[in-house]
Amino acid sequence: MSARKRRGSPRPSPVEAQNDALQRFLPLVSAEELPLLLAELQRPVSQALRANPLKVADPAQALGAWAAAYGWETSPVPYCPTGWWVHQAARPISQTLEHQLGHYYIQDAASMLPVELFTPHNGEPPLTLDLAASPGGKTTHLISRSGDQGLVLANDSSQSRIHALRLVLHTWGSVNHAVTCFAGERFGAWFPETFDRVLLDAPCSMQNLRSTESHPMRAISPRERDSLSVRQRNLLISAFQALKTGGEVVYATCTLSPEEDEGVLDELLRRFPGAVEIVDLSRRLPAPAPGLSSDGQRDFDPAVQRAARLWPHRFGTSGFFSALIQKRAPVAAPEGGPPARSLTREGMAPLPAARVRDLALRQGERYGFPLETVLENCNLELWQKGPQVWAVPRAFLSRFGDLPHESIGLPLGTDTPDGFQPGHDWVSRFFDQHRSGREILDAAQSAAWLRGEDLPGTPQHFAHGEAAVVVDEQGRFLGLGKAVTGRLRNMRPRRLAG
Repeated sequence: MSARKRRGSPRPSPVEAQNDALQRFLPLVSAEELPLLLAELQRPVSQALRANPLKVADPAQALGAWAAAYGWETSPVPYCPTGWWVHQAARPISQTLEHQLGHYYIQDAASMLPVELFTPHNGEPPLTLDLAASPGGKTTHLISRSGDQGLVLANDSSQSRIHALRLVLHTWGSVNHAVTCFAGERFGAWFPETFDRVLLDAPCSMQNLRSTESHPMRAISPRERDSLSVRQRNLLISAFQALKTGGEVVYATCTLSPEEDEGVLDELLRRFPGAVEIVDLSRRLPAPAPGLSSDGQRDFDPAVQRAARLWPHRFGTSGFFSALIQKRAPVAAPEGGPPARSLTREGMAPLPAARVRDLALRQGERYGFPLETVLENCNLELWQKGPQVWAVPRAFLSRFGDLPHESIGLPLGTDTPDGFQPGHDWVSRFFDQHRSGREILDAAQSAAWLRGEDLPGTPQHFAHGEAAVVVDEQGRFLGLGKAVTGRLRNMRPRRLAG
């Protein structure tokens, strides 16, 4: 029995785990680059954020405004047009109204690479599968890259991680997505030759040489590493089978372990000879970051060197690995259809056309919001479940209508005894198109509102029970309020309180 497994033996600290991983990876680094790597690991990694083009018309302009307001020192992430490092911050990037409202997502800069590797899609919006989606950072990036058109099917096999995924997507304001919870290994059999794009951000050992407070490194045994590589291989095979011929898979891990990176690609090339093309990424990055030709024990197919291995010193990120894979020919896939459960069995029903017209009329009169135009432009239908009305992607209904899901689309709002109450996340997404029905607060009122307090006094121009779009003096959305006797009731979601 090893010392680590003896009863009472302390687990290695994150620093010890980092050092263990470094010693293992040192033979893989050239003599010229080794001093650069060691020097980089002495510096803290800067936080980074990625702006949300669904809510921010000009990300660069918005970044400038945020930097000026919050005392940020920033620099651009070279391979992500909407990504920036924040090196210094008078106010932490996690403690702003814009972050609460999903105007940007806090993400390690290395994690911004995978989605940027997909070729821009011409013609019909892409059908995309995110095979291991939670917590949802890369899913939001997929949605941004597609302009929230087409459909992103965001799957995660862990039920405990679904709530976080759904929350991130709603905060981002995505409408054209669906969340499912299945083993990713099943999709190749269930949906062969179906998706234009598949992202596999694979579960991994996280041996990235950057131990942080939020993501501390831990010791990984050879047995666990081998088990992970087997699962990664099976997930990638499933992703490749589910991909249309001519489509693209991006495979990514936040580890530098060759068994989980080049080794997995090597297995895919062996499994499907002639059907797999690993795209050369050397011209897609600001500096060379090739994959390994060998891990010291076995040689890999030369094609795996076309992938990107981000040692921390290359771009000042955590360690990371990513590859863009194109499917050149159909491949065999096991047979087996997906489970089925209709939306009606979920308690959902399409909204009658007369009700849609009535909602559109009222939304237009009160808020100046063009509901029918938005539904058409975003390819959405309205469905109801209990008192809640949902905007549901037509692409899901036409392609996966009976696939059991955890969530689809975005809540438009809720029927209440006082009338229809718009949804916070819906108004946040389409805030600029809610041009009337606003209540503007001064600085003191805004501070109290953001603490979750009601606004004293009966607001003018609002009937009892009517919803107001609450805005600060800078024109920023603060949430929804409900006009009741003697006050404007604060309807901000509980997750935003404080």
